[in-house]
Amino acid sequence: MTEPSFTLFGERQLDSPFVFTAFVALKEKGVPFGFRALELGRGEQREPSFVERSLTARVPTLSAGDFSLSESLAIVEYLEELLPPPGHGRLLPALREQRARARQVMGWLRSDLAALRRERPTSSIFFERVTAPLGDAARADAGKLERIASTLLAGRAHVFEEWSIVDADLAMALMRLVANGDAVPPALRAFAEAEWQRPSVVRWVSLARPATAGVWQE
Repeated sequence: MTEPSFTLFGERQLDSPFVFTAFVALKEKGVPFGFRALELGRGEQREPSFVERSLTARVPTLSAGDFSLSESLAIVEYLEELLPPPGHGRLLPALREQRARARQVMGWLRSDLAALRRERPTSSIFFERVTAPLGDAARADAGKLERIASTLLAGRAHVFEEWSIVDADLAMALMRLVANGDAVPPALRAFAEAEWQRPSVVRWVSLARPATAGVWQE
């Protein structure tokens, strides 16, 4: 089967955790793709041509030939089915129960920890650090994140026996604390910093911010 031509649509600041997930997923699959950075502040995501492509007028959106798809979790699932292992890198665990757990964790990271996400936005990982101490609600969120991450990792290098996209997402969540100098258990800090050295993640971290060009090829 001939692989479609891929284009990933993201945001010019390149600090979205959801665009990060889709970008890392594509890099792990080892396929070339173009990247188009939209200026969300100018409303480029609401232009009719993009709305028609994205359906939800949100980034990330992946264009794959004649098919387009938004929402990072849907993009991960689609890529895993379209470009399955072992011919391409694995994004989700092979075992059904572990895949279910992966979906649970990724869904939770996107829907909980609101106070932590507000006080330690991912922009603070890549731009100006936040110096204000965490408020009570954010501290509670940080404690919840640390408890769940410690339970998932249980002393291992990855959430499961082998790397999965969940590791990248969990590391991004922990880096909200690590990058801003907040206290993090040493094992979790080591996990996040090790994940930050994975080639697919390094490529994302090393991108020029704000993007100086709206379109490029990976």
